[in-house]
Amino acid sequence: MNRRNFLKYSALASGTLLVPNFLKAFESKNILSGNKKLVIIQLSGGNDALNTIVPYTNDLYFKNRAGIAIKKEQAITLTPELGLNTGMKKLMELYDKGFMTIINNVGYPNPDRSHFRSMDIWHTASNSNEYLQTGWLGRYLDSSCNGCANPHHAIEVDDTLSLALKGELKKAMALKNADELYKLTKENFFNKLVSITDDKMLTEDNLGYLYKTMIETTSSAEYIYNTSKTYNNSYVYPQTALGKQLKTVSTFINSGMETSVYYVSMGGFDTHINQLQQHQNLLQTFADAVTAFVNDLQKSNKLDDTLVMVFSEFGRRVQQNASNGTDHGTAGNMFLFGNKLKQNGIINEAPDLTDLDDGDLKYKIDFRSVYATVLNNWLGVSDKEILLQNFAKMSFV
Repeated sequence: MNRRNFLKYSALASGTLLVPNFLKAFESKNILSGNKKLVIIQLSGGNDALNTIVPYTNDLYFKNRAGIAIKKEQAITLTPELGLNTGMKKLMELYDKGFMTIINNVGYPNPDRSHFRSMDIWHTASNSNEYLQTGWLGRYLDSSCNGCANPHHAIEVDDTLSLALKGELKKAMALKNADELYKLTKENFFNKLVSITDDKMLTEDNLGYLYKTMIETTSSAEYIYNTSKTYNNSYVYPQTALGKQLKTVSTFINSGMETSVYYVSMGGFDTHINQLQQHQNLLQTFADAVTAFVNDLQKSNKLDDTLVMVFSEFGRRVQQNASNGTDHGTAGNMFLFGNKLKQNGIINEAPDLTDLDDGDLKYKIDFRSVYATVLNNWLGVSDKEILLQNFAKMSFV
């Protein structure tokens, strides 16, 4: 195989699989955080917090949203002042079991209303005025996955890898289907690549890097394929993209894979126009998939060791716009699901609609405090080393 063909095929594969991580010996063992699993669900587009956790007794809510407010009789009661969006009724199964925590007013100082920039901030855990090239979960792998030779210790169920999962030394891997990935690594060009012994080729920086990426991809693909096929997941999930992603994650967890972090995402939350029904549909899709996932893990006795964290890059403005939608805002809410929550239900105050920041909700909880709590109290690692500064810990785990 000549240099040109090597670059052609290996660039194609590495661009698809996104799994560069080659600094450790392949025989090394995983030294991550025991059996604890963290599953992250990203709601892309900016989820409207006020129509998700609804302040159904607040007159200012209805005054600002005459065309899109959730009516009091439609909201699913959680507390005397807050309720769930109509589309999220399945989540009441989890709420009533104590498997669900809701955090209101989550954001960060000097918020950015750009989808791309705000998502970068959430992915990297940076301040709004700094730009980091590594993600917070990538830094977790860098600092805590000593000896992790292959990238399957963190997996994103998607075609591409999010910045959150990219470290300086280690990166996670992105895949949608374990069988397809395994079959890809059995193609002829993969077999030719892994048999290369030309010293000159292996010492050239770009070729050596790509070659080792191929080796890692092949190794992880075989591990994931052989491990995941030992578990037949018969639990019924919604036939939605998120439902399928979470069923894949459940299969990986139940098969005993050593992966510690799983990452999935759902789009569509940029609801500028005719928000009411489309947002309800989105939340129903989310709620139905998450409920199936949590119940599946409870049935298989894996829920004790699994924590699910849900976020969106920002909330929406309090005032509806002229198109019966909402524009980009700032603070929003986060959800956590699991069987080891020390605080469940709604654990902090409702949004204050009398005290806004230029028409937006004021954040009360820095999202990095949630990250710090997950890192320190759930994964058992140094949050300061990963987040690069100190943040107050919370008590939900």
